[in-house]
Amino acid sequence: MSSAEQPHEEEHHDEVASSYVPPPPKSIGELVAADQEDESLRKYKETLLGNAIAENIVIEPGNPKKVLVKKLVLVSEGQTEKTLDLSGDLSQLKQTVFTIKEGVQYRIRIEFFVQHEIVTGLKYIQKTYRKGIQVDKMTHMVGSYAPKKELQSYTTPLEDAPSGLLYRGHYTVSSLFTDDDQNEHLKWEWSFEIKKDWN
Repeated sequence: MSSAEQPHEEEHHDEVASSYVPPPPKSIGELVAADQEDESLRKYKETLLGNAIAENIVIEPGNPKKVLVKKLVLVSEGQTEKTLDLSGDLSQLKQTVFTIKEGVQYRIRIEFFVQHEIVTGLKYIQKTYRKGIQVDKMTHMVGSYAPKKELQSYTTPLEDAPSGLLYRGHYTVSSLFTDDDQNEHLKWEWSFEIKKDWN
């Protein structure tokens, strides 16, 4: 939650409409076949796509999803990382409440696998609520990713936790990992508390 967007019950955050239209999705095979006469572009694609050119990378057989979101990690300098496991029962996540010390800077890291095909225009959207009222919204452009056998990740820019007695308390968060094609890769809810100290 940025310090410029600290909670205020009367604030409303309006969506800004975008005229951007994403290009139609292409398979890895189609991407490799295009522009074969351009040597530098061909080498660039090989570097970008790696093993995805030679094999169909599947992390979870039987799972048609292209993005498998595994973890949310809260990172703050000098503190042990706090991890939310996103591979289990999502309905239980709100039972795990992160504590964030008021006024500190922190980042959120999302860890995920990409399988089957390239995903383009990944986005992480986070809405924060206090007492049922939306007090903050963040939208981060994550980017485009090729399938890999290794876990991939995205880390948000530094955020400032609000400080002061008024902002201490319990918050609920609705998180969404989506893309340009409006595919909902994962949606989950979790909680945190702003406290005077980490303990």
